[in-house]
Amino acid sequence: MELNTRAVHVVNEPFPDGSRPLSVPLVQSSAFAFDSAAELADAMADPDGRYVYSRRGNPTVRALEQTLAGLEGGAGALAFASGMGALSGVLLALLRPGDRVVAQRCLYGGTHAVLSDLAERYGIEVVRISGDDPAELEAAAVHPATRLLVLETIANPTGQVPDLPGLLAAARAAGVTSLVDNSLASPVLCRPLELGADIVVHSTTKYLSGHSDVLGGAAVFADDELRRRVWPRTVELGACADPFAAWLTLRGIPTLPLRMREHCANAAVLAERLAARGESHGESRGDVTAVHYPLRAGHPSYERARKVLSGGGGLLSFELAGGREAGRAFIERVRVAKLALSLGGVETLVTHPASTSHRELDEAALGAAGIAPGLVRMSVGIEDVEDLWSDVEQALA
Repeated sequence: MELNTRAVHVVNEPFPDGSRPLSVPLVQSSAFAFDSAAELADAMADPDGRYVYSRRGNPTVRALEQTLAGLEGGAGALAFASGMGALSGVLLALLRPGDRVVAQRCLYGGTHAVLSDLAERYGIEVVRISGDDPAELEAAAVHPATRLLVLETIANPTGQVPDLPGLLAAARAAGVTSLVDNSLASPVLCRPLELGADIVVHSTTKYLSGHSDVLGGAAVFADDELRRRVWPRTVELGACADPFAAWLTLRGIPTLPLRMREHCANAAVLAERLAARGESHGESRGDVTAVHYPLRAGHPSYERARKVLSGGGGLLSFELAGGREAGRAFIERVRVAKLALSLGGVETLVTHPASTSHRELDEAALGAAGIAPGLVRMSVGIEDVEDLWSDVEQALA
């Protein structure tokens, strides 16, 4: 079945009497009873066996995991309490002191933070690459301690699309496990496992749930043995998904393809109008000096984006001539859009990355990641695009 159909028909097991509920039931129980100690012991050793304790597995959470594995084309998935829980859980399961991680230079601020923390506390070396040239990975992977490649399908907040086919092929050839954060693209726009990735992570808080009422994350695996290897570590970490959050995410997934079409359409219109405004207006601190949207001609990743994405996504960013002060002033002046840190919900949100999500980076690191002091990040919602444009214009003015 096509993805639109799979999204609507989420995985849902029938009841013991054969009845088939249309909506996945919410099983809020924290524990499950057994008649035999031997059966309990066997169940505790199997991530796909009987339910024991909801930190180890839950019927509603498993339905979400199976649904996400189906959408991404994976062999299996694990659900977490947040996107950072998914990322941290996988990293802590796979890495050991002395290992080396190769990471794309422009990444979500939280990913920068956890990689820096691993480097400082556990002696894990982090090598940064542009993401544009597989030769960078090939050179880094010569080191025998190189274990993991970390990429984002669409980089947050610059919209960079790395050379996924080339980098993932190079990782596979070098025996390096590859992890791709697909939160900004969602399975609608890109499925990195089909391009050769080993693991895809999501903040299900974002587009997958889509309504700003869920905190959740997930990791989807191309190889089920890798999932089973990671599972015990995630149980120990305790970053398990809450059944109610999993249920809310399952409720949001059927409309994911519809929402993504609106996000992409609105973002594309705003990107073009912002660029046109920047070209036509005179100098002022509210002057738009650059627009970053992957499927806009002129973006450095435009040709790659056309090959690996079926849409440009709902995230765009733009730079203001007035620098940091102008960026902060803009996000305080929007009225339809809201100043908030998240993204991927039905409403439009704005932030100033240099002082929020990427505040831990110094000016040199911000520059290396392509994040200008006056860059504004906009998560474009599904409101009427004319209302959004009027709001942007009044805030710039």
